Amino acid sequence: MQHLMLIDTHTHFDLPEFDIDRITQAKLAFDNGVKHLVLIGFLAKYFQQMVACQTQMRDFIQQNQPSPIPHLAFGLHPFYITQHHDNDLLILEQFIKQYQSVAIGEIGLDTFTDEMKQTQNYAKQQDFFIKQLSLATQYQLPVLLHIRKAHAAAIRILKQQKFCQGGIAHSFSGGIQEAKTFVNLGFKIGITGQITNPNAKKLRTTVVELVKTVGLDSLVIETDCPDFTPICCHQSHKRRNTPANLVFVLDELSILLNIDKQLLAEQLWQNSIKALPNLTKFNV
Repeated sequence: MQHLMLIDTHTHFDLPEFDIDRITQAKLAFDNGVKHLVLIGFLAKYFQQMVACQTQMRDFIQQNQPSPIPHLAFGLHPFYITQHHDNDLLILEQFIKQYQSVAIGEIGLDTFTDEMKQTQNYAKQQDFFIKQLSLATQYQLPVLLHIRKAHAAAIRILKQQKFCQGGIAHSFSGGIQEAKTFVNLGFKIGITGQITNPNAKKLRTTVVELVKTVGLDSLVIETDCPDFTPICCHQSHKRRNTPANLVFVLDELSILLNIDKQLLAEQLWQNSIKALPNLTKFNV
């Protein structure tokens, strides 16, 4: 019997969608090999909710309930730029100082909608991105990047800021050249349940090419729960993704790359720790 050890590098397990059955889902995740998970920030008003979730999960562990070890990464998400205020950057810094963070995130640029492309919103996105990169440099933390339809601009800012803390390009949606550039800048490429979709041809091709040309040490896996439910779980889960489903991302990658699942899991574990070194420093 193989004993998988996995790290879910990107979750929103603190959201109210999980309030009804968090203890059950935590046990299910642990039983499916998920030993660590990262709770990711997107709006300052929910940072305290993330801390509460971490405390709850730590309590599960203290009570000998199986649960992944929970970690925190606070950040101000670009897609919610109209809801962010300058004061939120001060709140972000307070939370970074007060709580042990493994990264700052999710941060970046998003021009997926017309609203996000508006000059004022896009300028504000860039401003918040740069300021959060500066915080990451100041506190020596990696970042978790959210980038949609803005890869070239995000790369340009990372280079302009001479950012060298690395991190993860979460839920990657770019092409092979962009993926290679992020790896060269010190980032791992985050793969979600989207990889299980046969129609995600660009993503699947990019992953295969990246591993072939750059190597297996360029990847990490994530659920981004409750989003990006693997195809195989759509009916059973009513589209709510859970940390336990990380194993299906692993399964699909193993098939796609023709690599033994156990060996792949071991490599992904090492990759995750390299991207987020504080994972091993902070336990319960």
